[in-house]
Amino acid sequence: MAPKKVLFVSQEVSPYLPDTSMSVLGRDIPQGIHGKEFEVRSFTPKYGCINERRNQLHEVIRLSGMNLIIDDSDHPLIIKVATLLPSRMQVYFIDNDDYFQPLPEKGLETDLLPADNDERIMFFTMGVAETVKKLRWQPAVIHCSGWVSALTPLYLRRRYSDDPIFRDSKIVYALQPEKFEGTLDPRFAEKLRMSDFSEEDIAALGSDPVDFATLNHLAIDYADAVIQVTGDVDPVLVEYAKASGKPFLAYEGEEDRVDRYTEFYRSLLGEEDD
Repeated sequence: MAPKKVLFVSQEVSPYLPDTSMSVLGRDIPQGIHGKEFEVRSFTPKYGCINERRNQLHEVIRLSGMNLIIDDSDHPLIIKVATLLPSRMQVYFIDNDDYFQPLPEKGLETDLLPADNDERIMFFTMGVAETVKKLRWQPAVIHCSGWVSALTPLYLRRRYSDDPIFRDSKIVYALQPEKFEGTLDPRFAEKLRMSDFSEEDIAALGSDPVDFATLNHLAIDYADAVIQVTGDVDPVLVEYAKASGKPFLAYEGEEDRVDRYTEFYRSLLGEEDD
């Protein structure tokens, strides 16, 4: 039997970024399940601080070149790829000079240039979807990790709902403790409407500027299942996920985490554990 395809849409991945709880999980979980049963590919932003030479990133010309429209402006999509050893798993990087750029001080654009975060996550989400379509790589499970990936369930269930690449995919949203401060651009909902989302699609955002909790609520609403990644995830979000009635995997410590995630994916796909 051919291995099931699992797509990881990750906010951070080690070793391309310094080791944090999020970036280490962004490496260890995909690598841990990549093998005989699952074929894995991972997508992450190409933050400006990522050293392309040291990490052996190279541009994939056949995947690059598309213009993504956000707020009536064109933004070229650049795709880079690296091979994560020892698993030889492919990691794809979503790049664009408007949203990901070398900065004078160390850090991530999401922290240092927060005013663009609404468009940055829109661009990242569209970039992932369009690249997977070009690859003709149909994932059985799509695992979204971190608030930078939070628009993925909305886009795949509404904008790409009729696309056969994603139609049968099970979308898992992984709740992480890392937050952004304040709110996204006040025009965030308007920009989504300009990207062909209806008022009904984004009703959960409400009329106020979107904060971390509201963005995560939207992700949970459109996901098929939710994972609590650590014990210090906001308990209000955990309760919201449980109240949704969707399959929920609670945090039970780090031991055997890869096995628990594997079993959770199998259950979503209607497969019995051996």
